Amino acid sequence: MLVELTRVRVKPGKSARVDEWLAMLNARMDEVKETLVREEMHVEVIFREISGEDEFLYWFSIQGEGGAHVRTSPHPLDHDHIAFHEECIDHDYGGHNAQAQVIILPDAVAAMLGWANPAADAAPFVRREIVHRKPEQGS
Repeated sequence: MLVELTRVRVKPGKSARVDEWLAMLNARMDEVKETLVREEMHVEVIFREISGEDEFLYWFSIQGEGGAHVRTSPHPLDHDHIAFHEECIDHDYGGHNAQAQVIILPDAVAAMLGWANPAADAAPFVRREIVHRKPEQGS
């Protein structure tokens, strides 16, 4: 399983658009859940934070290792997600990944997910910032 917590920064002036997008996800939850199957997404939670002048979104997820990428999705909602990301997320800042150090799940939940040993998927700590940035156009 892939356990991830990723922080992205919202572009200045896009807070109202983030409000709309999050409200849309909540309003279209049945459609949102349909997109999870092909991604092998077992849990996905979006958090929002203001720190100083900056606004951040955090994605926490538990995903099967064979899950399909959102960019290959046939779902119109995923196409909306990609467009939102392009419009509102600061790609120069990048996606900052935290490192899962301890994974705690009740045995019954792990069994439902088909996850034999959640603790084994904790990552060895790397003393560096892990940042993923969108590739430059033409690269």
